[in-house]
Amino acid sequence: MDNQIVTAVARISCQRCHKRKKKCDRALPQCDNCMTANVPCSFLDNEQQSATYPIAFVQGLEARIHILEEQLASALEVSRNHTVVSEPSVDNGHSRIHTTESPAYVNETHAGGFSPLSYRSQGQVHSPSEQAPTTSMARELRILSLEAAAERHLGSSSGLSFAKLTQTVLKRLTPDRADFVFGISQGDDILGEIDWDSTPDFSHPHVMNFPNIAGFGPTLFGKMSLSNIIEPSGSLADLSLPTKSRADQLTSFYFAHSHTLYPILNQRDFLALLDRIYEQPSDNSIMDSLSWFRVWMVLAIGSSARCSVSMVEESEALLYYNKALEFFESAFDHGDMVALETIMLQVSFSFFNQLGPNTWFLVGTAARMAIGLGLHTASAYEGLPFNIAHIRKRIFWSIYMMDRVISIALGRPFALQDDDIEIEPFVDIDDGQTDDLGSRGRDNLEPSMMAIPRHILDLRRIASNITKQVYGNPATIRVNTPHREEIIHSLHKELIDWRRNMPFPLPDLHPRVPHLNSNWYDFNFYTHLAMLYRPSPLFPTLDEVMVKKLANAASMSIRQAHNMHRQKRFAYNWLNLLSLFTSTISLIYASTVQPQELVSYLQRAQVIDDLELVLQLFDKLNGKFAGAKNIQLIINRVLRRYKEMCNIADAN
Repeated sequence: MDNQIVTAVARISCQRCHKRKKKCDRALPQCDNCMTANVPCSFLDNEQQSATYPIAFVQGLEARIHILEEQLASALEVSRNHTVVSEPSVDNGHSRIHTTESPAYVNETHAGGFSPLSYRSQGQVHSPSEQAPTTSMARELRILSLEAAAERHLGSSSGLSFAKLTQTVLKRLTPDRADFVFGISQGDDILGEIDWDSTPDFSHPHVMNFPNIAGFGPTLFGKMSLSNIIEPSGSLADLSLPTKSRADQLTSFYFAHSHTLYPILNQRDFLALLDRIYEQPSDNSIMDSLSWFRVWMVLAIGSSARCSVSMVEESEALLYYNKALEFFESAFDHGDMVALETIMLQVSFSFFNQLGPNTWFLVGTAARMAIGLGLHTASAYEGLPFNIAHIRKRIFWSIYMMDRVISIALGRPFALQDDDIEIEPFVDIDDGQTDDLGSRGRDNLEPSMMAIPRHILDLRRIASNITKQVYGNPATIRVNTPHREEIIHSLHKELIDWRRNMPFPLPDLHPRVPHLNSNWYDFNFYTHLAMLYRPSPLFPTLDEVMVKKLANAASMSIRQAHNMHRQKRFAYNWLNLLSLFTSTISLIYASTVQPQELVSYLQRAQVIDDLELVLQLFDKLNGKFAGAKNIQLIINRVLRRYKEMCNIADAN
């Protein structure tokens, strides 16, 4: 038979492609678009679907069935010849385990440890080729980061090299300084925990397919593809706006939360638009495609941001986002600044959900559009009224902040370079409090909402300096030690000044918004401090003082996150998931690498208490991110070993 693959073809497009006005290849039983999106195709469940099945296609199916039957019969025969029989017996405290294949696998498992030939897990016996799959801190960090951004490369500021270093340092916890190995989980079942004396089998098929068994599958957010969730069974044409009270609730949260991070929209103009819609619902002249896109996106982002704090299901936010996309293309054609705004609203949503184009791609697109418009240059604002120039500066610096957040998290080059930027940051004046001349219409004693993103911008600029001076220039290692120490000291001082100069009093806009609470600023201060003091191209090797500072920064960042968790102000999004994991790695590294006697340090410090706090956070994160379960397993494994070492020391 010809090796050419012949496929069956339907006579019409599938329902999903038809609804989305996409070209369908009509391949049966599932079209390529639906297969790529990992969503059900109407061809799979539509009994009325007419199709033509070429003879070669049917013959190909028959040949595949024949091959599968032969493979199944062969596998059953191998299984019968390799049956493992466990016959535990008591003989001077030893448990004898026998296999029927070869005397080489007969083993006595002593109380002191496990044989490399076989080990017991939950009452079962496994041969070496059947050992449980393993993971590592670096592997988990890579999966978390790359699944979130749908990309492959991670750079130095992402912490990947540091995670690998920490994995090596953990050898100190093993009796013979062997690799410290973790088991992994699949669904609700733990596939096995490997003792620190055993050798992992990296050729195991589960290890080679680790992203799937880690609980990510095609997405960071769990087994179900989100592209399946955003395809509602009914038509979005019938979706109407929520009640006025619900819209006001979501809108107020958007402007308290997302707007005080990235002030993209003019709040006064948007609220006036929303009031007109609900006052005159039958007047279609009020709304054009741009207005509809803005409204649906604000509702989607507001709902998703609330869900990230309250950890409730997000079907409402996904529905609103999908509705907004119906107006995206026509809104995009309203001009360059509007096109930039539409992309940035999608970036803001993507910080909570992995839908559509990935965050890295969207931020890069927005940054290049801004550069193309010259928004980074002073000449682009000449002759503009103050209020228009003000909102354009807010848009540009919002792109800058987005770029710094995602690029540092993934260790990528910045899309916007600090040396190319000519303009000053936007001023902390709220919408409705300026006129064309830039006069202030508010009491200076009243806190401004724009003081929040303006202060956060200062943090992003410090983070940019840390990335460039500590991680971005490997040649700095050739600089003499005093000069390198001065770089660290200067950046540390910038962080201290930033924390001291935080806006006060913080605007009392909503009790659940994280960055309207001082703990959020403490959390970010310590996470950036840990980034500054962990091993880096600037300081590949830390002295005792730097290790102590790293341990303190990691510990304090975990405690501040837990404080927000108790106050119900912590945002359970993928960026904070990464921040917590890197803080945990920093704490484990700084604790294990201590030059003093490890047990003595663990008994004096609060490392065990801090790890138990972070376990609570990852238990909560596990409700949204399936990959958090493996992180729990890693933390639990290290925590249990710390406790064992302390208990042995106490017993002696």
